[in-house]
Amino acid sequence: MPSSTEPARASGGWGDALRDAGHLVAFRARTVRRRGAAFLGAGGVLLLTVLFAVGPADVDAGGALGDVLDTLVDALRGNIGAAMAGTLLLSVVSSTSSGGGRELLSRSEASIHPLSPRTEHLGALALAPLNLAWIIQVWGLLAVVALVTPGAARLGAQVVVVTWVLAATALGQVVGWTVEGVRRTPHGVLTVRVAGIALALVVVALHLTGRLRPVVEALPTTWLAEAMQDDRWPLAALGLVAVAVLAVAVGGVPASWALGLPPREELRVQSGVHEARPVPEPRWGSADRALLRRLDRGSVWRSVGMRRGLMVLGIGPGLVALVAGLEWGTVLLLPGLTASGAALLFGVNAWCLDGKGMIWRETLPVSSADVFDVRALVVAECMAAVSGVTVVLALLRNGLPPLVTGVAVASCWLVVLVQVLAIVMTWSVRSPYSADLSSPRATPAPHAAMAGYAGRLSLITTLTAMLFTALAALPWAWAPAVAAVPFLAWSTRRLLRARRRWLDGDERARVVLTVAAV
Repeated sequence: MPSSTEPARASGGWGDALRDAGHLVAFRARTVRRRGAAFLGAGGVLLLTVLFAVGPADVDAGGALGDVLDTLVDALRGNIGAAMAGTLLLSVVSSTSSGGGRELLSRSEASIHPLSPRTEHLGALALAPLNLAWIIQVWGLLAVVALVTPGAARLGAQVVVVTWVLAATALGQVVGWTVEGVRRTPHGVLTVRVAGIALALVVVALHLTGRLRPVVEALPTTWLAEAMQDDRWPLAALGLVAVAVLAVAVGGVPASWALGLPPREELRVQSGVHEARPVPEPRWGSADRALLRRLDRGSVWRSVGMRRGLMVLGIGPGLVALVAGLEWGTVLLLPGLTASGAALLFGVNAWCLDGKGMIWRETLPVSSADVFDVRALVVAECMAAVSGVTVVLALLRNGLPPLVTGVAVASCWLVVLVQVLAIVMTWSVRSPYSADLSSPRATPAPHAAMAGYAGRLSLITTLTAMLFTALAALPWAWAPAVAAVPFLAWSTRRLLRARRRWLDGDERARVVLTVAAV
């Protein structure tokens, strides 16, 4: 029997599942608040995809820039197979960390609708392209292949890339549902954690012993990278289409298994007994702030999805920097991206952390200023912790950087943290959403809004990191610190403006009633 927290499941064929998934996608599309912006964003993504697939091949540079491009092409030509394997790895990590993939309907909404596991599976596949990491990975593959492939074979190579992305996404969903099913078995959570740690240790050991590259080169993606360059590309493309279709069909089996089991991690949180603890001693500020801080931190850590997301965002990019040996110039890009990822877990709609309890929170005898300040502090703590792990692991790999580089890294890290914090707290007050984050498959805002948030945050933080990367090349250690001042001043002003808006009674009531309507 399904648990009381699980929606009713219907059985049906693939035709019924496909029809139901289509209805749900259409329903979600009609809930977009700003349809014009959504269409504009979708058109921009398609245009950029075409440019990445065609544009790099038309670059004709001479002189020093031409030499740099030639060196880059030579370096990339032998690593296309590894890049394709990275696409599969990203798909697996994304689906496993989100409990099998994102959901078209939240658990509370789906409780009255008999959605079949196949419908849930197809919905998760349909939502995969709304993941910014998925889009960037596709753009990167298309651009690399366009650079290294001769003109006559370029079209066939890009067809292979597209079919590979589809196959990798479907295979990632199969693994994601399987891992989620294991998690829901007795002792399954411990099994998954031990297996994940063991796999990470194996990868690190292979890298330290110099065997990682031969293992990667022995993967089937190496053959695909070679086949797309010659007349074997139709065979490769057809084979990948067959793999994608087979993976979609096979994915329904672990999806049915996983969704038929009780979600043990979520149920443990919901049914657990949390004994009252002593009132915390305020290290700074008032006792009210100390209590609010404990409450907010507990809400974040007890959420299964946020706990998984914070661990993946903290450890994943740091391990990449550690294993791949990224230099400090590249590491500068990571704090902003990881901080943005942490903010996307709940910070873009920070008040949804309370759900229906938001109304109860408003009855507490604490000031509204304390509520805002503590919530902003907890969001900042999550972002700093996640991005800090990446910086520390890069420090272990590269050692202490030169003075100018160290100042640039510290300045960039502080700037992107304050930038992202000001942006997401502004969004939280201006555009609140009702969201149930009890499921690891849930998102703090509708999927279209999340895609827009992710795009804007990644663009802003990447441009900021590129500026500080350029400043790190200058001989003056004070330059990055001075350049950080106007960024910090502007972001602080924006954060204070969001705070003033929250302190307005009418605005706060609008946010509370919107968030509490779960």
